[in-house]
Amino acid sequence: MSSQLHAARAAVVRQAGGPFVIEDIQVESPREDEVLVRLVASGICHTDIVFRDGAMPIPMPIVLGHEGSGVVEAIGSRVTHVKPGDHVVLSMNSCGHCPNCEKKQPAYCFSMPQHNLIGTRPDGSSALSQKGEPLFGAVFYQSSFSTLAIAHINNTVKVDKDLPLELLGPLGCGIQTGAGTAINSLKVQPGDSLAIFGGGAVGLSAMLGALAVGAGPVIVIEPNVERARLAIDLGAAHTINPKETQDVLARLRELSGGGVTHAIDTTGIPAVMAVAVEAVLPNGMLALLGVPPAEATVPANMMSMLIRGVGVKYYVEGDSNPKEFIPRMISLYKEGKFPFDRLIRKYPFAEINEAAHSSETGKTIKPVIVF
Repeated sequence: MSSQLHAARAAVVRQAGGPFVIEDIQVESPREDEVLVRLVASGICHTDIVFRDGAMPIPMPIVLGHEGSGVVEAIGSRVTHVKPGDHVVLSMNSCGHCPNCEKKQPAYCFSMPQHNLIGTRPDGSSALSQKGEPLFGAVFYQSSFSTLAIAHINNTVKVDKDLPLELLGPLGCGIQTGAGTAINSLKVQPGDSLAIFGGGAVGLSAMLGALAVGAGPVIVIEPNVERARLAIDLGAAHTINPKETQDVLARLRELSGGGVTHAIDTTGIPAVMAVAVEAVLPNGMLALLGVPPAEATVPANMMSMLIRGVGVKYYVEGDSNPKEFIPRMISLYKEGKFPFDRLIRKYPFAEINEAAHSSETGKTIKPVIVF
């Protein structure tokens, strides 16, 4: 372990449900397979809120954040794909050598939890400390709610310097998950139709991804009027407000001419998933992205599914290989086909709690804190 420490400022959560508190911390120099990054910005993902509130077990006190973007400060001896001064986006981490990683399917890494979700490196150590005491971190092997972060050789993605880093962090998780589900997982094509349940960051990113490759029409089911209006502005053919529609399934079938070839649920609400699977045409596919309660069951009609031959699958990170898909999203953005910047609202680091609250209330689709 390196003895050199770097001073940083980080948002620390000390107990489940507690606030983010900005404090002084220390960050180690990178190990041989690590990268030290000076963060420019970080998106706030719903998963960060879940962790903060203790809905998923993670040790505390901890530095969260997993949609970081910044500039490389230093690299370990085994790192060759980036160098100091390079602009990078940080994404999920993976082991790099299990059967799925070798197939370039890092989202399904056999040891995904150990590399992303346990609050330490896989060996149990932490690169973060405070007054000589270890501080939990390594969330998605980055913990990007900090001015400095240690990332890994496998989750550091070099990007061109001609776009502002303040915009790019969410490409590492939320936007990648949505767009990747449409493009990589469902592989939507021109002529395919899509219903998206939930018009948050992931749902609208899925819509943008589908439209970017020529699919459509896209119908978004979303109760928040402002989000529904933005969906229309960004290219949705129709929106449905479930609070004002007595029979969402009937309305969706009416608007789509009988049903859609593909559907995506981002809500995690079992009753919504049941509607989504009935909206799919024969041989169609429903992608599940939302996180349901642990004890939840979906009241789906199995005979109806059999007769139509439809599929239902949970997808992780949009089946994305970040080192390939993040540059692809950036290329689509430069071509004017993927205006993900319309989903983003920036907040200064000092307002991280306000930014998180704005996401929870639906006021902001994708908050990004800027350091």
